Amino acid sequence: MDLGLQNKVALILASSKGLGKAVAIELAKEGAKVIICGTDLAALKATEAEIEAISPNKVVSLICDITDERQRKNLVEQSVKAFGNIEILVTNTGGPAAGAFQQFTLDDWKQLYNLLFLSAVDIIQQVLPGMKEKGFGRILTITSVAVKQPAENLISSNAVRTSLLGLVKSLSNEVAAYGVTVNNLMPGYTNTNRLKDLIEKNPKVNEVKESIPMKRFGTTEEFAAAAAFLVSERASYITGQSLAVDGGWIKGH
Repeated sequence: MDLGLQNKVALILASSKGLGKAVAIELAKEGAKVIICGTDLAALKATEAEIEAISPNKVVSLICDITDERQRKNLVEQSVKAFGNIEILVTNTGGPAAGAFQQFTLDDWKQLYNLLFLSAVDIIQQVLPGMKEKGFGRILTITSVAVKQPAENLISSNAVRTSLLGLVKSLSNEVAAYGVTVNNLMPGYTNTNRLKDLIEKNPKVNEVKESIPMKRFGTTEEFAAAAAFLVSERASYITGQSLAVDGGWIKGH
Protein backbone atom coordinates (compact mmCIF):
# COMPACT_ATOMS: atom_id res chain seq x y z
CA MET A 1 0.00 0.00 0.00
CA ASP A 2 1.34 3.42 -1.00
CA LEU A 3 0.77 5.67 2.00
CA GLY A 4 1.39 8.84 0.02
CA LEU A 5 4.20 10.00 2.30
CA GLN A 6 6.83 10.57 -0.38
CA ASN A 7 8.58 13.89 0.29
CA LYS A 8 6.12 14.91 2.99
CA VAL A 9 7.83 17.03 5.68
CA ALA A 10 7.55 15.40 9.11
CA LEU A 11 8.68 16.73 12.48
CA ILE A 12 8.85 14.08 15.19
CA LEU A 13 9.48 15.23 18.75
CA ALA A 14 11.73 13.34 21.19
CA SER A 15 12.89 11.12 18.37
CA SER A 16 16.50 10.21 19.10
CA LYS A 17 15.37 7.12 21.01
CA GLY A 18 12.43 4.84 21.70
CA LEU A 19 9.04 5.25 20.08
CA GLY A 20 9.85 8.62 18.54
CA LYS A 21 12.89 7.15 16.82
CA ALA A 22 10.88 4.20 15.54
CA VAL A 23 8.27 6.54 14.04
CA ALA A 24 10.95 8.67 12.38
CA ILE A 25 12.54 5.58 10.83
CA GLU A 26 9.20 4.30 9.56
CA LEU A 27 8.27 7.63 7.99
CA ALA A 28 11.69 7.89 6.36
CA LYS A 29 11.23 4.41 4.89
CA GLU A 30 8.00 5.67 3.34
CA GLY A 31 9.87 8.53 1.70
CA ALA A 32 9.12 11.39 4.10
CA LYS A 33 11.62 14.14 4.85
CA VAL A 34 12.10 13.87 8.59
CA ILE A 35 13.27 16.25 11.28
CA ILE A 36 14.29 14.58 14.52
CA CYS A 37 15.11 16.19 17.84
CA GLY A 38 16.27 15.34 21.33
CA THR A 39 18.58 16.43 24.11
CA ASP A 40 21.20 13.66 23.81
CA LEU A 41 23.55 14.75 21.01
CA ALA A 42 25.27 11.37 20.66
CA ALA A 43 21.96 9.50 20.41
CA LEU A 44 20.60 12.12 18.00
CA LYS A 45 23.55 11.83 15.64
CA ALA A 46 23.45 8.04 15.78
CA THR A 47 19.77 8.06 14.85
CA GLU A 48 20.42 10.60 12.09
CA ALA A 49 23.04 8.30 10.58
CA GLU A 50 20.76 5.28 10.90
CA ILE A 51 17.95 7.03 9.05
CA GLU A 52 20.21 8.45 6.34
CA ALA A 53 21.40 4.90 5.62
CA ILE A 54 17.88 3.88 4.60
CA SER A 55 16.54 7.12 3.13
CA PRO A 56 17.45 9.05 -0.01
CA ASN A 57 16.36 12.26 1.70
CA LYS A 58 18.45 14.47 3.92
CA VAL A 59 17.69 14.11 7.63
CA VAL A 60 17.69 17.17 9.86
CA SER A 61 18.56 16.58 13.51
CA LEU A 62 18.23 19.36 16.06
CA ILE A 63 18.99 19.63 19.75
CA CYS A 64 15.83 20.65 21.56
CA ASP A 65 14.57 20.49 25.10
CA ILE A 66 10.84 20.61 24.40
CA THR A 67 10.14 22.02 27.87
CA ASP A 68 11.94 25.23 26.83
CA GLU A 69 9.75 27.70 24.89
CA ARG A 70 12.66 29.36 23.08
CA GLN A 71 14.08 26.02 21.99
CA ARG A 72 10.66 24.94 20.70
CA LYS A 73 10.42 28.12 18.61
CA ASN A 74 13.91 27.56 17.22
CA LEU A 75 13.07 23.93 16.43
CA VAL A 76 10.14 24.91 14.24
CA GLU A 77 12.01 27.79 12.60
CA GLN A 78 14.98 25.58 11.69
CA SER A 79 12.67 22.82 10.43
CA VAL A 80 10.80 25.21 8.14
CA LYS A 81 14.10 26.70 6.95
CA ALA A 82 15.34 23.23 6.00
CA PHE A 83 12.29 21.81 4.25
CA GLY A 84 9.45 24.34 4.14
CA ASN A 85 6.18 24.14 6.04
CA ILE A 86 5.73 21.11 8.27
CA GLU A 87 3.02 18.80 6.94
CA ILE A 88 3.21 16.09 9.61
CA LEU A 89 3.73 16.69 13.32
CA VAL A 90 4.17 13.85 15.80
CA THR A 91 4.27 15.09 19.38
CA ASN A 92 6.09 12.86 21.82
CA THR A 93 7.89 13.13 25.16
CA GLY A 94 9.97 10.98 27.41
CA GLY A 95 8.02 9.10 30.04
CA PRO A 96 7.41 10.92 33.33
CA ALA A 97 8.74 9.56 36.59
CA ALA A 98 6.84 6.82 38.36
CA GLY A 99 5.49 7.44 41.85
CA ALA A 100 2.49 7.92 44.11
CA PHE A 101 0.59 11.21 44.54
CA GLN A 102 2.39 12.49 47.62
CA GLN A 103 5.80 12.01 46.02
CA PHE A 104 5.13 14.92 43.65
CA THR A 105 5.36 18.56 44.70
CA LEU A 106 3.37 21.37 43.10
CA ASP A 107 6.49 22.34 41.15
CA ASP A 108 6.73 18.76 39.89
CA TRP A 109 3.17 19.00 38.59
CA LYS A 110 3.93 22.30 36.83
CA GLN A 111 6.95 20.75 35.12
CA LEU A 112 4.92 17.69 34.10
CA TYR A 113 2.19 19.90 32.64
CA ASN A 114 4.79 21.81 30.63
CA LEU A 115 6.43 18.60 29.41
CA LEU A 116 3.38 16.54 28.58
CA PHE A 117 0.81 19.14 27.52
CA LEU A 118 2.09 22.68 26.91
CA SER A 119 4.97 21.51 24.71
CA ALA A 120 2.47 19.90 22.34
CA VAL A 121 0.11 22.89 22.39
CA ASP A 122 2.93 25.33 21.60
CA ILE A 123 4.34 23.43 18.63
CA ILE A 124 0.89 22.67 17.22
CA GLN A 125 0.11 26.39 17.34
CA GLN A 126 3.29 27.11 15.39
CA VAL A 127 2.80 24.56 12.59
CA LEU A 128 -0.99 24.65 12.18
CA PRO A 129 -1.21 27.85 10.06
CA GLY A 130 1.04 26.30 7.40
CA MET A 131 -1.04 23.12 7.33
CA LYS A 132 -4.29 25.06 6.96
CA GLU A 133 -2.81 27.19 4.19
CA LYS A 134 -1.71 24.10 2.27
CA GLY A 135 -4.97 22.23 2.85
CA PHE A 136 -3.13 19.21 4.23
CA GLY A 137 -1.86 18.36 7.67
CA ARG A 138 -1.44 15.46 10.05
CA ILE A 139 -1.09 15.97 13.79
CA LEU A 140 -0.49 12.88 15.88
CA THR A 141 0.00 12.91 19.64
CA ILE A 142 1.64 10.02 21.44
CA THR A 143 0.32 9.48 24.94
CA SER A 144 -0.14 6.14 26.74
CA VAL A 145 -2.73 3.47 27.43
CA ALA A 146 -2.74 5.02 30.91
CA VAL A 147 -5.08 7.75 29.59
CA LYS A 148 -7.79 5.12 29.17
CA GLN A 149 -6.85 2.65 31.89
CA PRO A 150 -4.70 4.17 34.67
CA ALA A 151 -1.47 2.32 35.30
CA GLU A 152 -0.36 1.55 38.85
CA ASN A 153 2.25 3.93 40.31
CA LEU A 154 2.12 6.25 37.26
CA ILE A 155 -0.24 8.91 38.57
CA SER A 156 1.66 11.70 36.82
CA SER A 157 1.17 10.11 33.42
CA ASN A 158 -2.38 9.00 34.21
CA ALA A 159 -3.40 12.54 35.12
CA VAL A 160 -1.58 14.93 32.80
CA ARG A 161 -1.54 12.95 29.56
CA THR A 162 -5.33 12.69 29.71
CA SER A 163 -5.61 16.40 28.94
CA LEU A 164 -4.28 15.72 25.45
CA LEU A 165 -7.35 13.61 24.65
CA GLY A 166 -9.60 16.64 25.06
CA LEU A 167 -7.25 18.70 22.92
CA VAL A 168 -7.17 16.10 20.14
CA LYS A 169 -10.94 15.74 19.92
CA SER A 170 -11.70 19.45 20.14
CA LEU A 171 -8.96 20.54 17.74
CA SER A 172 -9.86 17.82 15.23
CA ASN A 173 -13.32 19.35 14.89
CA GLU A 174 -11.93 22.85 14.43
CA VAL A 175 -9.49 22.00 11.63
CA ALA A 176 -11.19 19.13 9.78
CA ALA A 177 -12.50 21.41 7.02
CA TYR A 178 -8.93 22.45 6.22
CA GLY A 179 -7.78 18.92 5.39
CA VAL A 180 -5.96 18.58 8.72
CA THR A 181 -6.48 15.50 10.86
CA VAL A 182 -5.67 15.24 14.56
CA ASN A 183 -5.33 11.83 16.19
CA ASN A 184 -3.75 10.18 19.21
CA LEU A 185 -1.83 6.95 19.63
CA MET A 186 -1.74 5.13 22.96
CA PRO A 187 1.25 2.79 23.23
CA GLY A 188 0.95 -0.11 25.59
CA TYR A 189 3.85 -2.05 27.07
CA THR A 190 6.44 -1.85 24.30
CA ASN A 191 10.02 -3.10 24.17
CA THR A 192 11.86 0.18 24.66
CA ASN A 193 14.83 1.03 26.87
CA ARG A 194 12.40 2.73 29.26
CA LEU A 195 10.50 -0.52 29.74
CA LYS A 196 13.74 -2.43 30.20
CA ASP A 197 14.80 0.06 32.87
CA LEU A 198 11.46 -0.34 34.66
CA ILE A 199 11.88 -4.13 34.65
CA GLU A 200 15.43 -3.83 36.00
CA LYS A 201 14.21 -1.66 38.86
CA ASN A 202 11.15 -3.80 39.48
CA PRO A 203 11.23 -7.32 37.96
CA LYS A 204 7.50 -7.68 38.69
CA VAL A 205 6.84 -5.36 35.76
CA ASN A 206 7.73 -8.28 33.50
CA GLU A 207 4.72 -10.12 34.90
CA VAL A 208 2.45 -7.62 33.12
CA LYS A 209 2.77 -9.86 30.06
CA GLU A 210 0.25 -12.19 31.66
CA SER A 211 -2.37 -9.42 31.65
CA ILE A 212 -1.86 -8.76 27.93
CA PRO A 213 -4.06 -11.02 25.76
CA MET A 214 -1.18 -11.50 23.28
CA LYS A 215 1.10 -12.54 26.19
CA ARG A 216 4.00 -10.41 24.97
CA PHE A 217 5.23 -6.86 24.82
CA GLY A 218 4.84 -4.91 21.59
CA THR A 219 7.68 -3.93 19.30
CA THR A 220 8.56 -0.38 18.36
CA GLU A 221 8.10 -1.35 14.71
CA GLU A 222 4.50 -2.39 15.36
CA PHE A 223 3.81 0.93 17.00
CA ALA A 224 5.51 2.91 14.24
CA ALA A 225 3.45 1.15 11.56
CA ALA A 226 0.24 2.42 13.19
CA ALA A 227 1.70 5.93 13.38
CA ALA A 228 2.71 5.90 9.71
CA PHE A 229 -0.81 4.97 8.65
CA LEU A 230 -2.50 7.65 10.75
CA VAL A 231 -0.30 10.42 9.32
CA SER A 232 -0.66 9.19 5.76
CA GLU A 233 -2.88 10.31 2.90
CA ARG A 234 -4.69 6.97 3.25
CA ALA A 235 -6.04 8.00 6.67
CA SER A 236 -7.65 11.18 5.34
CA TYR A 237 -11.10 10.38 6.83
CA ILE A 238 -9.85 9.42 10.29
CA THR A 239 -9.69 12.25 12.80
CA GLY A 240 -10.33 12.90 16.48
CA GLN A 241 -9.52 9.29 17.35
CA SER A 242 -7.37 7.61 20.00
CA LEU A 243 -5.95 4.26 18.95
CA ALA A 244 -4.42 1.83 21.43
CA VAL A 245 -1.43 -0.21 20.25
CA ASP A 246 -1.40 -2.48 23.27
CA GLY A 247 -2.02 -6.10 22.34
CA GLY A 248 -5.50 -5.83 23.89
CA TRP A 249 -4.34 -4.68 27.36
CA ILE A 250 -7.05 -2.03 27.80
CA LYS A 251 -10.11 -3.81 29.15
CA GLY A 252 -12.75 -1.23 28.17
CA HIS A 253 -14.39 -0.67 24.79
